[in-house]
Order: sequence, then structure tokens, then C-alpha cells
Amino acid sequence: MDEFANWRSSGQRFTHRGHQIFWQSGGTGSGGALLCLHGFPTASWDWHLVWPDLCEQFAPVLAPDLIGFGWSAKPQQYDYSIADQADLSEQLLREQGVARFHILAHDYGDTVAQEMLARDAERRAAGDTSLVLESVCLLNGGLFPEAHRPRPIQRLLAGPLGPLVGRFGNEKTFAHSLAAVFGPDSRPDDEQMHRFWLLWCSKHGKRNGHKVMHYLAERRARRERWVGALTRPQVPVRFIDGTLDPVSGERMVRRYRQLVSEPDVVELDEVGHYPQLEAPTQTMRAFQEFHGTRVT
Repeated sequence: MDEFANWRSSGQRFTHRGHQIFWQSGGTGSGGALLCLHGFPTASWDWHLVWPDLCEQFAPVLAPDLIGFGWSAKPQQYDYSIADQADLSEQLLREQGVARFHILAHDYGDTVAQEMLARDAERRAAGDTSLVLESVCLLNGGLFPEAHRPRPIQRLLAGPLGPLVGRFGNEKTFAHSLAAVFGPDSRPDDEQMHRFWLLWCSKHGKRNGHKVMHYLAERRARRERWVGALTRPQVPVRFIDGTLDPVSGERMVRRYRQLVSEPDVVELDEVGHYPQLEAPTQTMRAFQEFHGTRVT
């Protein structure tokens, strides 16, 4: 059995709003609980290259396929939202008996993390210690909507033709669009790209692409809440960014430095949108340094 098939077969399931959610778990370390939140359009499989190191440092390590992604349910009649993905993530933490946790997030998962940062601030203000966020590490993502540049296919999915674009899109166009966000020297090979396509298409996922893409509008509508969570954090936050990313690379770093006081930023040269896949060693070095020096 190859690693991709093993990731799926060794995963677990829990029920969120009546739907089965896939998640992967591990961990033997002493660094506390870690929640890993993947990006669009992929799934928890994105973490597989850094998974052994994460599991050596933390326990438990929890990596769900958010609803509408990967091997989780992809219901057609469903209101996909960032708030619901945060609910799903918190449900998983609570069901696993986790009261304190760290976050490692990427892309779409960054926005979920921003909502969870905002909720954590609200709980702290209310004296609620039932679920405590201890740190957040963000990889390339649309942290500030004004600095985010969606790919053409994302704009199409989010527009009036979205249902048709999603339903009739093919593997070739998917691969072409996704490859463009990687660095020129670190793009997935054909087999890796086919696996991403399988994650997107499984459980008839293509038909829901336009619904999942509502998060672009959500980012604009809820900018004050989610940007505010980043500019006024109550826990340590680090931003690790692959600067060659056309979606959220150097432009996002500049905006981060403008808006966040005392910004903790690590820039990875020659890396695109997926640092954990393109430069796993560099990404883990920056992540572990963050936890070794900033988190107690």
C-alpha cells in the first residue's frame, strides 16, 4: 500500500451536522495538541511530508479534511462557511478531550484560524477557559483580502458561471491552474498532481466548488473581524511565506508588515504557495524555531 492510500485507510471519522468527516491523528511529543488546517482545493494529505516531525514534537496532532474537501463528506445542499469550518474544528478538539491547542494552517485554513483567533479572544474576555488557543503559525494564505490575488479558475468558480465551471472542469485544467502557484523548481509531478485531483473530485466534490468558493466573499464581508484578530492577537503568531506565490506571496508579506505590529515573518525564497510540500525542511525549521523560542 502506498503512502497516499495508507493515509486514507489509517484515518478516522467523526460526525459533524450529520456528515462524516475524515481526520488523521498522531503524535508522541510533549509540545501539546496541534490542529493542522489545510488549504483550498486539497486536504489533510498536504501535511504528509512534515507529518513525522509534527508528530514527534506534539501530541495529539489532529488534521481534519474540512467539510467539502478531500475524503470528508461533500453534501450538495449545504451552507459552506468559514464559521462552520471553525465549528467543525472545535468539535473535533472537544471530542478528543483537548482544552489547550496550537494551530498550523495554510491558505483556506488560515482564514479558519483567523476565525478561531477571534473566538479565542472572545472567550478570554469572558473568562471562558474551556478551549484555549496557545499559538498560531500561518503558511501562505489570503490573510488580507486586498492583498490576495485569486487564480482565474477561482474567480470563475466564485462567479455566476461557477456551477458549470466546477461540474465540467477536467484534470488537465485543474493541474495547469494548481501548478502555477508552485515555485518553478518545486512543482508536483504527474502522480502528485493526480492525487490532488482525486482529493478534489472524490464524493462528487467538483459540483460544490462554487459553494466552497464563497469564502472569498466572506473574507471581504468579515475583514474587520478576521484582520482584527491578526493585528490584535493575544497569542504568539508567526507567518511563514513562500515568496514566489502569485496568490499570496511577497504582496501578502508587505501587507502583513504594514498592518501587524512587531510582525513575526519568515520568508522562504524560491518557494511558492505550498511551503509544506515544496520546502518541508525549511518550513519545519521555521515552525520548530517558532515553538522553541516563542511558545512556553
